[in-house]
Amino acid sequence: MSFNRFTTPLAFLGDKLGNIPDTAALTAYEHWWTTQGQAVSEAVDRAGTPWLRMFDRTGTRIDEICYPSDYWTMLRKGYRQGIISHVFEQNSVLPFYRLGYITAFHDPGLYCPYTVSLATAVPLEKYGSETLKARFLAHLLRTDDEVWQGATWMTEIKGGSDLGTNVETIAREQGDRWQLSGDKYFASNLGAELAVVAAHPEGATQDVRGLALFLLPRLKENGELNYTVRRIKDKIATRSVPTGEVELRDSEAWLLGSREQGVYLILEVLNISRVANSIASVALAQRAIAEATTFARQRQAFGKTIIEHPLLQQQFHQRHHGLQAAMALACKAAWMLDEVWRQTPPYNDHYHLFRLLAHLAKYWTAEFAAQTCKWAMEVHGGLGVLGEYPVERWFRESIILSIWEGTAHRQILDGLEVMQRKAAHKSLLESLRPSADPAELAKIEVQIERHLELPEDQQESRAETLFYDLAQFAAETLLKESLAQ
Repeated sequence: MSFNRFTTPLAFLGDKLGNIPDTAALTAYEHWWTTQGQAVSEAVDRAGTPWLRMFDRTGTRIDEICYPSDYWTMLRKGYRQGIISHVFEQNSVLPFYRLGYITAFHDPGLYCPYTVSLATAVPLEKYGSETLKARFLAHLLRTDDEVWQGATWMTEIKGGSDLGTNVETIAREQGDRWQLSGDKYFASNLGAELAVVAAHPEGATQDVRGLALFLLPRLKENGELNYTVRRIKDKIATRSVPTGEVELRDSEAWLLGSREQGVYLILEVLNISRVANSIASVALAQRAIAEATTFARQRQAFGKTIIEHPLLQQQFHQRHHGLQAAMALACKAAWMLDEVWRQTPPYNDHYHLFRLLAHLAKYWTAEFAAQTCKWAMEVHGGLGVLGEYPVERWFRESIILSIWEGTAHRQILDGLEVMQRKAAHKSLLESLRPSADPAELAKIEVQIERHLELPEDQQESRAETLFYDLAQFAAETLLKESLAQ
């Protein structure tokens, strides 16, 4: 079996995320990463977490995020390629995920600022007032060095799964704007010029229905800091992207959409990121397999290269098959988002089908990436744990992807909810029916219906097995469908 198409991102990606209108630009982007970007990315990762300069020489609070010198060279490359602007020019999210796949193959962490920038631009464009869009949106869509970045700040110290209870940030209405006060504990892409922030309007119920989504600029209209940074966190991976703690104290913000729609807008933001997480997970798994392939073709043991030994060769075949299945599932989630991302509440059944697919894809691909990166370390033997070789880094990056935008536990419970309340599994199984094995389809249908008849506590306690089986069935069926085309 030839593994050549698995060693470069663009060759493996092909047309899975649609026909590429400008193949030359995408090829040039990949070439830049191969010839220049990889070295920059490695240097940035080795440099470690950016640091915070809190005051200037006069004692004025500035909260400047200080990066390794080459970070901006690497980051701005994607913005110049139009990773955000193309979405609105082409009215499609697929260009974002195509460029994101190539980015994540070389640096999964760098895909984070692009993702949260898109997740800021989309709700602003969909739900912001005309005045708000005129003031801010064009800055996010620039393709030069003056481009603004976005951020999505939801999580507080008590955790991110139960946002309704754990978000304690309060928003008070002040004329045409709001003032936010609270603390965000995991605030990624610190220093972004804009952020979308979850908060409870004053007097709202302290649950998920009481949440609203706000647009928060880094600077007030008078040029003063609109929020302060308490500290930057030292993480095991995504080292180039600063994540820290943000203090909001009467910070100026604007409501996006209506107060009643807040939770839905927050979930829209999260689902953009969940699909990006799936795409990044597949790209990272491909990178780990590519590293393992290169090494296994060179390493000699017992008179031949280790890739020629039957057991390891079988493992390579299994990983390549799993990679293709994971790609099929992630791409289906991206295609589905492309069909529904313009919808606003109340959503139709097609949107709820997307929600289920997004949870399945995020759950399945993140786990596949983590297991594949662990396996790639094992292929390298003792060399796999050494920081001087790249495979150790990819394992670190995979652990971040399994947690970012909701752990497996969160995806399972949210996926179960959309099956219980919206019967999204029925739409999913109908969509898979033409390509599915009839016996396997009947089996999973019975498994789901029996599960949903259980008492609520038992549905939750036994949900992982069901979700695993459904994700595997969907991924394998979608792979079969893609190979038949």
